[in-house]
Amino acid sequence: EPVPVESHLDHFLHDHISAEIVTKVIENKQEAVDYLTWTFYYRRLTLNPNYYNMTGTTHRHISDHLSELVENVISDLEQSKCIAVEEDGSDVSALNLGMIAAYYYIRYTTIELFNSSLNDKTKIKGVIEILTSASEFDTLPMRHGEEKALRQLAAHVPLANDAVKYTDPHTKAFLLLQAHLSRMPLAGDLAMDQKTVLREALRLVQAMVDVMSSSGWLKPALAAMEVSQMVVQALWDSSPNLLQLPHVSEELAKKCGEAGIETVFDLMDMEDDARTELLQLPEKKLAALAAVCNRYPNVSLEFEVVDADEVAAGDPVQVQVTLERENEGEVGAVHAAYYPKEKEEAWWLLVGDPATNQLLSIKRVALQRKAKIKLDLTAPETPGKHALTLFFMCDAWAGCDQEYEFTLDVGEAMEEDD
Repeated sequence: EPVPVESHLDHFLHDHISAEIVTKVIENKQEAVDYLTWTFYYRRLTLNPNYYNMTGTTHRHISDHLSELVENVISDLEQSKCIAVEEDGSDVSALNLGMIAAYYYIRYTTIELFNSSLNDKTKIKGVIEILTSASEFDTLPMRHGEEKALRQLAAHVPLANDAVKYTDPHTKAFLLLQAHLSRMPLAGDLAMDQKTVLREALRLVQAMVDVMSSSGWLKPALAAMEVSQMVVQALWDSSPNLLQLPHVSEELAKKCGEAGIETVFDLMDMEDDARTELLQLPEKKLAALAAVCNRYPNVSLEFEVVDADEVAAGDPVQVQVTLERENEGEVGAVHAAYYPKEKEEAWWLLVGDPATNQLLSIKRVALQRKAKIKLDLTAPETPGKHALTLFFMCDAWAGCDQEYEFTLDVGEAMEEDD
């Protein structure tokens, strides 16, 4: 007699219920109970009640068990600010955090952690620490004897954390992510685990950007966007940009830097002979490098504030942005030799006030050839001239971000007629 397969839905029920509330499949507690009756979990309850901590199999037992389960799940989701329970105590609706968790398919405990840990002063180190504390890494395997290897890794990565426990999977994720950014060669199981961390990392970073934008924090959101580029390209924010190109070593990047060639655009603007002389690569490698240079995003951006001379305090304002890619040929996947899966480039377009660290508007943009985007924001409440900045940030290539400063002249708010 084979061992029956049991359901583990109750271990992951929070995320399922939360996602169903977001899509409005579940709008009250009774619908959540009904939802459970259509699951394999419900089928197994009566056949193996002891496994699910049930004392009997009557309708009463099952009904009480499911009601208690739903009550606990809804209560946890409410505490984590993923959903709201209406005053009648039965109707439920999704909140912003719940929508972010469902959209990026991440655990409700992770979104709760992001919401409580991120703040308006979070920098790149904080983003990496909070990112690797996500519940998604709870199950990262900790093998016998790995502690020694992790201690050695900790001695060679830039971000140290004195209070670390080397038996904690989150510490392991923290170290493996840094090893990736430092391009340290790893072997065997650690290399496999590192791929697992990297596969999860990008959507977690994108969810972080959404959490920070919801709070209106500009600089932390920009830091998280930089981390997205760092993860895809396996670079630190201080690494030379040229390391994104194939066959460019640390030594070659340093040599280019000394010659005043620091970005991919600098390299592309050189005369052919001078570039060949500087790089001194065989023809085949030079061709591979040139192919990636030609795909490196070169985007022209124009923008205008609609009715800029009629903006009053607290008014809705629209910024129209026109984007056009200068590159020839197809827009293919990003060249990312160290990232374990194919990555299509995407962008964030945002308006913020760097002086007050306020993020006023943000949009995610997928750019093929051309795009026209409208950014809606609310004018500041105080009249006068406000120095704002429009940022155009890539999530995959480093060094091609753009920023434009502009002044928004805000007039007095119009008096409402009685």
